[in-house]
Amino acid sequence: MANNFWVGVIVGWLVGLILGFLLPVIGPLIGGFVAGWIVRGGIGNAAKAGLFAGIIGAIVISILVLVGGTVFLGAFGLVAGIGTSIVIIVSAFIYQGILSLIGGAIAGAIRR
Repeated sequence: MANNFWVGVIVGWLVGLILGFLLPVIGPLIGGFVAGWIVRGGIGNAAKAGLFAGIIGAIVISILVLVGGTVFLGAFGLVAGIGTSIVIIVSAFIYQGILSLIGGAIAGAIRR
């Protein structure tokens, strides 16, 4: 069950990442749905998998912004990147995390 959980989280994150560029609101929702569908284990476990998939996406995006800002703008980019990364992580908990959580909960309810 534990292996299935992390497989679902990673696959859901990848689906949310790919679809997030094409469909910004629907992408995280579908990514959370895929994570919850793979994980099974009821609504709570599926929603938790969706939430983790969204959080991982937020962390990866913030790291890319931090590295990209540092490479292109030097020390100023590092400072701006840190501030931007904090904003992205906080907003991603609200945006990606909650949308992915809802998608996972829907998958858990359907799969029950």
